[in-house]
Amino acid sequence: MAEGVLFYVAEGIIERLGSLFFQEIALLWGVKDDLQKLKEKVAQLQAVLLDAEQKQANNNEVKVWLQSVEDAVYEADDVVDEFYTEAQWRQMVPGNNKVSKQVRIFFSSSNQLVFGLKMGHKIKNINLRLHVIASDRMFIQLEQVNHEDARFVIRERVTHSFVREDNIIGRDEDKRAIIQLLLDLDPISTENVSTISIVGFGGLGKTALAQLVFNDEVVQNHFELKMWTCVSNVFELNVLAEKIIQSATNEEPKNLRMDQLQRNLRGKIDGKKYLLVLDDVWNEDHGKWDDLKDLLMGGARGSKILITTRSKKVANIADTAEPYNLRGMNEEQSWFLFKKMAFKEGKEPDSSTIKAIGEEIARKCQGVPLAIRTIGRMLYPKHQETEWLAFKSNKLSTISQEEDVIIPTLRLSYDVLPSHLKHCFAYCSLFPPDYEIPVENLIKLWVAQGFVKSSNPNECLEDVGYEYYNELVWRSFFQEEKKDGFGIIKSCKMHDLMNELAVKVAGEGSRIIHRNKTDFDARHLLHVSFDFDVVLSEWEIPTSLLESNKLRTFLFLRQRWQDKLFHKSFYATISSNFKSLRMLSLNDLGITKLPKCLRKMKHLRYLDLSGNPIKRLPNWIVKLQNLETLDLNCCRFLVELPRDIKKLINLRHLILANCDNLAWIPHGLGELTRLRTLNTFVLSENKSMLRDSAGLSELGKLNDLRGELKIINLRCEQTMMSELNYDCAVLKEKRHLYSLTLYWMDIERENNDAEESDVIIKSMEALQPHSSLKELDVNGYPGARLASWFHSLTNIVNLTLFDCYRCQHLPPLDHLPFLKCLDLFGLRNLEHISAEDKVKDFAGDVMMMSAASPSTTFFPSLESLYLRICPNLKGWWRNDTASASASSFPCLSFLSIYGCPNLTSMPLYPNLDELWLQKSSWKVLPSSFVPSYKLKYLEIRGVEDIEYVPEEGIGNLTLLEKLEIKDCPNLVSLPDQGMGRLISLQRLHISKCPNLASLPEGLRCLVSLKRLIIESCPILKQRCQKETGEDWSKIAHIPDISID
Repeated sequence: MAEGVLFYVAEGIIERLGSLFFQEIALLWGVKDDLQKLKEKVAQLQAVLLDAEQKQANNNEVKVWLQSVEDAVYEADDVVDEFYTEAQWRQMVPGNNKVSKQVRIFFSSSNQLVFGLKMGHKIKNINLRLHVIASDRMFIQLEQVNHEDARFVIRERVTHSFVREDNIIGRDEDKRAIIQLLLDLDPISTENVSTISIVGFGGLGKTALAQLVFNDEVVQNHFELKMWTCVSNVFELNVLAEKIIQSATNEEPKNLRMDQLQRNLRGKIDGKKYLLVLDDVWNEDHGKWDDLKDLLMGGARGSKILITTRSKKVANIADTAEPYNLRGMNEEQSWFLFKKMAFKEGKEPDSSTIKAIGEEIARKCQGVPLAIRTIGRMLYPKHQETEWLAFKSNKLSTISQEEDVIIPTLRLSYDVLPSHLKHCFAYCSLFPPDYEIPVENLIKLWVAQGFVKSSNPNECLEDVGYEYYNELVWRSFFQEEKKDGFGIIKSCKMHDLMNELAVKVAGEGSRIIHRNKTDFDARHLLHVSFDFDVVLSEWEIPTSLLESNKLRTFLFLRQRWQDKLFHKSFYATISSNFKSLRMLSLNDLGITKLPKCLRKMKHLRYLDLSGNPIKRLPNWIVKLQNLETLDLNCCRFLVELPRDIKKLINLRHLILANCDNLAWIPHGLGELTRLRTLNTFVLSENKSMLRDSAGLSELGKLNDLRGELKIINLRCEQTMMSELNYDCAVLKEKRHLYSLTLYWMDIERENNDAEESDVIIKSMEALQPHSSLKELDVNGYPGARLASWFHSLTNIVNLTLFDCYRCQHLPPLDHLPFLKCLDLFGLRNLEHISAEDKVKDFAGDVMMMSAASPSTTFFPSLESLYLRICPNLKGWWRNDTASASASSFPCLSFLSIYGCPNLTSMPLYPNLDELWLQKSSWKVLPSSFVPSYKLKYLEIRGVEDIEYVPEEGIGNLTLLEKLEIKDCPNLVSLPDQGMGRLISLQRLHISKCPNLASLPEGLRCLVSLKRLIIESCPILKQRCQKETGEDWSKIAHIPDISID
């Protein structure tokens, strides 16, 4: 178990038992004295836990005692949690459908007595158990020790400035980059001394790189004074001043006070252009850095401080402009270093088997020099294939402690973590190497286990969790982050070495279970994950796992959707043996009806039912009072939620993404004010169900929703309008939402009278989102014009208007400063994107948007534009008489025009990379086609009015790499000279152009053309027959030709 976890659990017990809520309930149920004793016993044990955890590594007696404490503390935690859960449930007021805000218990005196006796018995038992543990002589010995600082003392690392250059492999590029940073004189900086940081986790070779740079001849000659100081974990001003003075003078200052030290230090460096290396810095105290920096700022202009650190936070505190993130070596460099370490004179072995194993081991080290050197040295004396084969399957963490410096080196990073981050990192041992960890889920898992805490009751725990995550990223525990288009972190990975460190520090408390591994010691297990697709007809819970009676995590990692049979015994085993679970994965198991036995899982915080063909959730699920996350993602058959869902008062995440058949949301959901995630909100189509279903007014109460929200079955009716009659507050206050989708019901409308139009537009006006929204998708809106609030979406990035079939007018969009993607689909009545004249519209938009953005550029950030199925669209402006150069898209790189046969004019797009013209008119291109000289991909498909491709248009596309012309029945010819100027063309695809009479002569000149495809072009097929066809000589040089 990770250090400090038990201390943290004990702290949680003490906090709960000390709350006013517990004291009042305890008094009512007659267990006040017993709970007070429990609190005192836990506090008594907590006082020695940190010290005991440190001593257990070298004292088996302490380790055995600590295991008994662990069992008892976790049992106490469950008893307290059960007590709290039952009390919460009994706060529900029968018949009133509201959660009482006071502590009121509504049940008969006999039931009260029964429950009080039951809980009293459990509390007395755990008190007795804790008393026995506290009476043990081991506890008495630990209690007599001073525990004011029982934290692990990190051994101070010692480094120096010298290195043999031929010992450092694969860092030439890094060396050049760092030297360039050292020699550069920042013309903008007003300070003489600047800081550069090399950042990376332990073992990557930061110190070696700094040594290499420090001893470079150019660097030595560039700086008047060179100093090297190993800082390690001691960042005290007097100590550092002494070390720097000693490095500068080769003399140790003796018995000097701080004032003498600072004068001495400044006297040595002031006015000189110096290089100071601060190696292995851990300090994250900004004040301490500022104190040191004040003494170092007197150097001459161009002086540099080079820091090596494992933490980006350290680099940030040291005012580094941009830290240099050191990465692992590539495979070639790794193999070269491994050979040097493992084989005599660095020569490859004669045995092909040993060579293959060596290459695999080098890859396994993932470019970490420390790992490669350590393992290479271990294998140097081994010459037999059997010895190498025996080592092959080892994990790096299994290397004998005498020879291993890898994990202890990395562990230094772990040892300095605060205890709450230690828990979070150790928990990641549940993820196998190279696993893509979904960050949002990871944080929910941390919250479910109680690892994430905040002293501020108004602070969102998920926000605190993200701070924890970012701390671990800054300290190099995570890497390979993936972000979505809005910059939101979606996933990350751990380096294999970090993964093994997590496994090591988690100890016996966590385990990844593999399909065929069934025999293991589970007595101390708290968290398990399953690294395979669990199919219940082929697998059952290992008997050894049933030995764990305090399991808290049961996590599936590799589930795949497929038809699976329901196995009742599996769920019965879980509910009977793992009652302490906080997190339970049951995803993709073929569940059609939730088993009743799961009602026993009172401690659950996170229940994953995603991917199951379940139709209805039973109402008893609301008795799982502690549920924080209920994941129903991809439950595509789900029709309804439990009617009493409002009783899940701790619910924070109701994940309903891809629940396509959900018919309605139960009434009362608005009372779940802790909700942070609600992907989908479905208004009932059935008017008879309106009384039992939640309306938009309830959605308006959930202002802390974040992420994505989809509202389905919106109606433009007076009944909905009466519900929305309170200052557009449904969405306007939801500042944490970044994506919103609005679906209107598809209702036949026979007329379009003024009253109906007024109701329609007002219904949309009432749905105004917060201005922080990043993505908006409007689907099936039946109005002729859109709401006035569109111009206030100053942070919008993606905007989609889908099947708004009656829409005739769009609001001004051309000055939304961050809009990157605009998709207009199925706007069948739209004739112009802007209803005003070009020049007038441009000026008007400037005035309207000036308050929102200082920029007046036409679509300043737009990168992708889709115009699809807009059959009446004629042009961008109603009156397009102004100069064609008046407006152009400065950033547009992708344009798709599909099903717009009447569109004949567009603004210019000089930076376009990709253009798709499909089932539209060729006339839209001439005015804007010529300036698209950066175009790389062009597809012309289903364009019936094209007969000739103009020479002057196609000939300018000198960067074009792919050209596809398909389904153009009237195309007669391609330009000879124009095609000859497509010097970058690599692929040409011509399909279903029956009247295309010949290929252009210019194809002979296209030496870059590698692939030619001709399909369903009878004339061309005949003319391109190999050797005999009239056009064969034009294409004979092309390597890959396909003619059908």
